Amino acid sequence: MQWLAALVLTLPMTVVHVHAASTQYPVTVNNCGSPLTIEKRPERAVFHDINMSEMAFVLDLQGSMVGVTGISGWYKMSEGFKQKLGNIPELASKYPILETLLAAKPDFFFAGWGYGMTVGGDVTPQTLAPYGIDTLVLTESCVLTHKVDEPASMDLLYRDIEKLGVIFDRQDQAHALVTGWKARLAALPKPAMGANVPKVFLYDSGEDKPFTAGKYAMPDAMIRAAGAHNVTHDMTTSWATTSWENVANANPDVIILLDYQTASGANSLQHFLENHPLMQHTNAVKNRRYVKLRYEQLTPGPANVDAIEKLSQAFYPK
Repeated sequence: MQWLAALVLTLPMTVVHVHAASTQYPVTVNNCGSPLTIEKRPERAVFHDINMSEMAFVLDLQGSMVGVTGISGWYKMSEGFKQKLGNIPELASKYPILETLLAAKPDFFFAGWGYGMTVGGDVTPQTLAPYGIDTLVLTESCVLTHKVDEPASMDLLYRDIEKLGVIFDRQDQAHALVTGWKARLAALPKPAMGANVPKVFLYDSGEDKPFTAGKYAMPDAMIRAAGAHNVTHDMTTSWATTSWENVANANPDVIILLDYQTASGANSLQHFLENHPLMQHTNAVKNRRYVKLRYEQLTPGPANVDAIEKLSQAFYPK
């Protein structure tokens, strides 16, 4: 069982056993290549964004949460999300400012670069540390501050869930979740050896230039896990813009439309593509092969697995 060994940095003060029934504090985890030491189990945590909040929910951490941030300013909360959130307040509808976070007196913040924090901004691990707030950085976002050698993989999700399991003394629960997710993905149909796999483009937003996912973003890993190829895999970044010429030349077979659940939602993206002078001639648009997925399904979080199963069905219909 190598996942825990890679996850936890063993220091003289901290020894974590693979089959430990509970976390022994203080405990240290890898945080974008740097050690993050948690002295005791967080009791006043804040989680940013819908995807990271859903990570908290699958580990039943609501009793240790004093707030969430960055949800209603971007998209609607589903009824299921509202039920899991319960009476936990949303402290900021978009990015929180330092004063907003400090008012909630948190001892832990889970966010990412481009997910609630900006490099050089007033809310960063460095600015929060003097107030006794430990900040766990979303692994997918580490590419914005650290050199990353490997393209995105499902480990982006697995490692963050496992780290939260260690930090909040939910190791067994986290491990069970990851084991179940891996089993579901292993059961998906695999393309035949040497077969041409579908070429896929993710359309997030933008008209002059499309905003999409490069090789370090979660959708790249998801598309690969579903048995296809991301046409913007050669973009050595996570989330960024490209040109319509590049996408049209790649001629995707399937297009993922990101549905922010606004008034027009993914339907407006589809309408734009079907009237675009270049994209209307691609295989995906001509054959109307679209997959609509929500934001939380395409950013690291528990909803990724359902989304990959949906993609697989679209790529390889029975």
